[in-house]
Amino acid sequence: MFSRLFSRFKRPFLSLSEQEILALAISSEEDDGRIYLAYADALREKYPHSARVFEDMAEEESHHRQALIDLHVARFGNRIPLIRREHVRDFPERKPDWLIAEMPIEKARDEAEAMEEAAHRFYVEAAARTRDAATRKLLGDLAIAEKSHESLARRLGEKHTPEDVRAEEEQTSRRQFILTYVQPGLAGLMDGSVSTLAPIFAAAFATQDTWQTFLVGLSASVGAGISMGFTEAAHDDGKLSGRGSPIKRGLASGIMTALGGLGHALPYLIPHFWTATVTAGAIVFFELWAIAFIQNRYMETPFLRAAFQVVLGGSLVLAAGVLIGNA
Repeated sequence: MFSRLFSRFKRPFLSLSEQEILALAISSEEDDGRIYLAYADALREKYPHSARVFEDMAEEESHHRQALIDLHVARFGNRIPLIRREHVRDFPERKPDWLIAEMPIEKARDEAEAMEEAAHRFYVEAAARTRDAATRKLLGDLAIAEKSHESLARRLGEKHTPEDVRAEEEQTSRRQFILTYVQPGLAGLMDGSVSTLAPIFAAAFATQDTWQTFLVGLSASVGAGISMGFTEAAHDDGKLSGRGSPIKRGLASGIMTALGGLGHALPYLIPHFWTATVTAGAIVFFELWAIAFIQNRYMETPFLRAAFQVVLGGSLVLAAGVLIGNA
């Protein structure tokens, strides 16, 4: 809604003069070059080969920018109007630098190719709007260049990131995903699913009241989620361990902890005690299976071993809750 409101204050592309089109092209090439350098800076530590890809792409944008500036100077002089893509209606926007730092490497490559495709469309439209032969030729040449650059990240990747290097970078990316999201989320799911079994089933068998049991489960799940989330975020800033953003890890841990407990608390919204309890027990089975699957899929723990550990631990906690509730 807000983007539509603000777009009313932007200029239509068709209203731009030839000088303004050149100025917009110059500023766009500057922005794209900066973005590619930001990609390179963000990737250099973990993905040095891919960082070189984006440095080469930034250099290409610099050559385009210089050609556009030379043409502007020849036709209109040294004073370039200040017009940027955010001033023009429906012009493709670019993500700011601070959103790039945590971008996965494959997402960065996809964004780069999308940027080149958008630049190609711009130059095609710009060339159609100009009457000067030299300007039309340059814009047309740039349109062809940008079209060929749609796969520039891929072509440069073949130069700087051969298959063995790409496989290594993909492995590094997968490892980072596991450290930032999977490990904290798995720890939260295990804590939420297992540690809340005892209080929820103890309350269920002690009170035989489904609503009271639900309130106990809700409070235990939410409380555990908040505790686990803050603990994960506070105990490691990720700089030395390389585990990534503490906020992302805290959210992954906290949300999965709360979901793990709520899974077998929500059935107690069912008024009938035994129906709710049997449903909660079935959900516990699927929760424990999900934990074993994640351990096997991402942590490379043998499935039978993971299942045995999770089922044994869950069974002990569940039995403790039932015994305490019947005491």
